[in-house]
Amino acid sequence: MILGTALALLVAALLVLSRALMGPTVFDRILAVNALGTKTVLIVAVLGFFSAPEFFLDTALAYALINFIATIAILKYIEFRRLG
Repeated sequence: MILGTALALLVAALLVLSRALMGPTVFDRILAVNALGTKTVLIVAVLGFFSAPEFFLDTALAYALINFIATIAILKYIEFRRLG
C-alpha cells in the first residue's frame, strides 16, 4: 500500500515536472512548480505517516509553508518587479 501510494505520487510529480519544463507561459511554470512542491509534501507526509519517525510530518509541514511563501513571493515579484 505504501509503495503504490508513493509510486502514484512519484508519477504525478514527474508529469508535473514535465509541465514545469515545457510550460508555454511563466505562470504555467510557476503553477507547475507549486504543484511539484505540493506533491513533494505529500510524498514526505505519506512516508512519515507509514514509518516510525514523526519528524517527517513536521518536515512536510515546514516545507509546505516554505512552498506557499515562495510561490507568493515569486508571483509578487513578477507582477510588481519588486518584493518590498
